[in-house]
Amino acid sequence: MKRTLLAGILLIVVVVSAYAQPKATDADYIKANYQKYEYQIPMRDGKKLFTSVYVPKDKSKKYPIMMDRTPYSVAPYGGDAYKGSLGPSSLFTHDGFIFVYQDVRGRWMSEGIYEEMTPEKEVHKTKNDVDEGTDTYDTINWLLKNLPNNNGKVGVWGISYPGFYTTTALLSRHPALVAASPQAPIADLYRDDAFHNGAFMLVANFGFYPFFTNRQDDKPTQRHAPEFDPGTEDGYDFFMKMGSVKNSNDKYYKDTIRLWNEMLDHPNYDQHWKDRNVLYHLHDIKTAVLVTGGWYDAEDLYGAINTYKTLVKENPKTPVYFAMGPWVHGGWSRGDGDHLGDVDFDGPTGPFYREKIEFAFFSHYLKGTELDLAPISTFETGINSWKTYNTWPPKEAAEKNLYLLRGGKLSFDEPATATDSFDEFVSDPNKPVPFINSIDMDMKREYMTGDQRFAAQRPDVLTYATDVLDKDVTIAGNIWANLKVSTSGTDADWVVKVIDVYPDSAKNNKWTGKDVYLSGYQQMVRSEAMRGKFRNGFDKPEAFVPGKVTPVNFELQDVLHTFKKGHRLMVQVQSTWFPLIDRNTQQFQDIMKAKDTDFKKATHRVYTSKDNASFLKVRVME
Repeated sequence: MKRTLLAGILLIVVVVSAYAQPKATDADYIKANYQKYEYQIPMRDGKKLFTSVYVPKDKSKKYPIMMDRTPYSVAPYGGDAYKGSLGPSSLFTHDGFIFVYQDVRGRWMSEGIYEEMTPEKEVHKTKNDVDEGTDTYDTINWLLKNLPNNNGKVGVWGISYPGFYTTTALLSRHPALVAASPQAPIADLYRDDAFHNGAFMLVANFGFYPFFTNRQDDKPTQRHAPEFDPGTEDGYDFFMKMGSVKNSNDKYYKDTIRLWNEMLDHPNYDQHWKDRNVLYHLHDIKTAVLVTGGWYDAEDLYGAINTYKTLVKENPKTPVYFAMGPWVHGGWSRGDGDHLGDVDFDGPTGPFYREKIEFAFFSHYLKGTELDLAPISTFETGINSWKTYNTWPPKEAAEKNLYLLRGGKLSFDEPATATDSFDEFVSDPNKPVPFINSIDMDMKREYMTGDQRFAAQRPDVLTYATDVLDKDVTIAGNIWANLKVSTSGTDADWVVKVIDVYPDSAKNNKWTGKDVYLSGYQQMVRSEAMRGKFRNGFDKPEAFVPGKVTPVNFELQDVLHTFKKGHRLMVQVQSTWFPLIDRNTQQFQDIMKAKDTDFKKATHRVYTSKDNASFLKVRVME
């Protein structure tokens, strides 16, 4: 059987094995030109962190330090065992840097107890007041004092979880840390990987945490955690048979995975999650920052966008750059980035980022080379073109409302009728809408651009579409769903998808899948879920009053996409999205403790009148 639950495991592979596709000669070049050392670097509280260092053999000049702190292992271990690539890409390998890789506290060969997204402390009164900021500070201090031929400048980078550690490196506020690039960083675990607006990201987390949990004590080890084998490739069927989320322990994990249980024990945005929101701490930053993300990042889109927005707001005098391309999680660091699923981006996008943005940024701040980089570098999907701006969202983007109208219409014109009109559907959590139109055990990342015609055919999915566009419509910035709804139950999930409908004349491209046709293709552009009981605050769930018209507003996050002339804009609304998110019982209760018998049908309404208008608030480039 092929490897299962790749949504979580691919994340490990991305960060452990390579940040870029190495040249064929990279491995030989590294062994010929770099000397590897391994150290146990002492922290202020006495714990030691395992650190691998690759130093250029050429001692004729001084080199800046490039550092990656990771919970995914700095393997291979051993002074004679070398990585096959160094740095964010081959450009760094061949340009000459000192490369540092560190197992973070409590992971792999480092001492200490691991904490999920270590809470940061604003004040450090004693040597025992440690966090990732202090660990970074102590590491940089040691490196500067003990590595010959360093030029006194340090850069840090990392993708995903290492992206979080890059963000926390900023909190060290070490004067030698002159450049950092958090890439797809986890920022607020409740809004990134764990939950989306209170809806639990089921399939991504289920297979990830067993693999991620290599130890739960203070004993350094190289032991890999076993991979969970579900015994099937059919994720929809597997999770339906598993039943309620609490059955994951009863049937499989047996309460042995602490980090999994943390999510099950904290379904609300309580102090546990607030302590792990690094965005609160991003003030007084002097380090130059390049925040990188992908428009089709199924894991940490929120983290990239909001890390950038917070840094710019709280540190207006600090150089902060932002790069967003048409990539999945970490997709900029490897491969060409020329397509996703059936969707063609008209050529490679990854190499441009790696050379013209990432390498140029670090080379400037660490080596003093010239830099010609706009504050914002974004790839505009739909027309497949790089665009630069001074601010994000662009100042040229004007807010408009895109209204859901009776009869399945979608328009920038508000409803004409003041009488209550609505569309309704029956949502049955025992027959949920799948999130992909295929059989898979993973969080298949292609769902982010996938054809939604299979969903439009279901009676429990509402579909609204504009007339054929007579001109291009470009949406830039975040999208807010403003729904007026009611339900016969006391809770409900609301899933909103923004879709680009191709004309019937559209022809297949070289990436189009077997038995797929781009004629009439419904490409998903942005989508998000909202657990309705959190509509008034993620820390205070509130029941719906059956039958009462109720506002449910939530963010779908940012896009830069042009819906071309001849296409149509479409919005779909549904209440199940399985097994991407867990099922809502549609009763007001702690769903993590629900029984299999708690899942009930409910009738949901979406209102489309002038008095109770449902719409998306978007920013349109005029």
